[in-house]
Amino acid sequence: MNKNTKNFVFTIILAYVLSLYLPWWSVMLAALISGFLIPLKKGAVFFIPFIAIALLWIVQSYMLSSANDFILAKKIATLLMLDGNSTLLLLVAGVVGGLAAGVSGILGKQISTLSK
Repeated sequence: MNKNTKNFVFTIILAYVLSLYLPWWSVMLAALISGFLIPLKKGAVFFIPFIAIALLWIVQSYMLSSANDFILAKKIATLLMLDGNSTLLLLVAGVVGGLAAGVSGILGKQISTLSK
C-alpha cells in the first residue's frame, strides 16, 4: 500500500472511532493525526483527507437519514434554502467536513515538518 492509501484508510478509521466519543470536530483531529503520522506530498496533503472525510460524512449522513425516509434532511435542506433537496444537503455536509479535514491534514503535515 502506498502512503496515499494508508493515509486515506487511517483517516477514515480514526475519524469513525473518534466520532463515537467526540463531537463533529473529531474529523479534524483524525486528519491532523494522520497527516502527522503519514505525511503526504503536494496536493495529496489536502485532497486525501478531504475525500476521506467527505466520503465518511456522506455515507454516515445517508445511513442516518435513510432510517427516517429523509424527513429531517428535507426539512433542514428547506431551512438552508436548498429547496428541500436532501441529496444536495448530503453533498454540502460532505464538502464542509472535507474542507475541515483537508486544512487539518495540511496542519498535520506542517507539524511533522517542524518536528524533524
